[in-house]
Amino acid sequence: MKLKLAILTALACTSTFAATPDPMKAFPAPEAGFVRKVIQLPKVKNPEFYRVQLLPGKMMEVNCNTKSLGGQLKKETAQGWGYDYWVLPKIEPGISTMMACPPNAPKKQAFVTINSEELYRYNDKLPMVIYVPEDVELRYRIWSTKDKARTAVNG
Repeated sequence: MKLKLAILTALACTSTFAATPDPMKAFPAPEAGFVRKVIQLPKVKNPEFYRVQLLPGKMMEVNCNTKSLGGQLKKETAQGWGYDYWVLPKIEPGISTMMACPPNAPKKQAFVTINSEELYRYNDKLPMVIYVPEDVELRYRIWSTKDKARTAVNG
């Protein structure tokens, strides 16, 4: 009896420690027409000094005008887990400047993004999960500061 208990305990411990939890298990599978993008941020010493900017967009042919796309990332929470993820429900034609480009000015391929300056909390312990339409590329920037906050003076 003791031998059986020892074997069962050893098997339970082995399977518990050998099994690596799948971090994606908490997040839903992408719906039809969408893909799931995952960003695993590098470990940093002071994550409170960092932010992440998400840049969903598309490669497009553009002229001399500045162009952006329309759309908005919506924050959702994984049911039963409490982990945040983001969904871009749709991407729409955005705005563009309307400068008169020089005659015969060549067009070029450029990455055109959704116009957003929102910065997200940096968390190197969990992946950032973002669902975007299949034809959308996701790029990101990591912003940081090394300085401590400064105090404003009365004026």
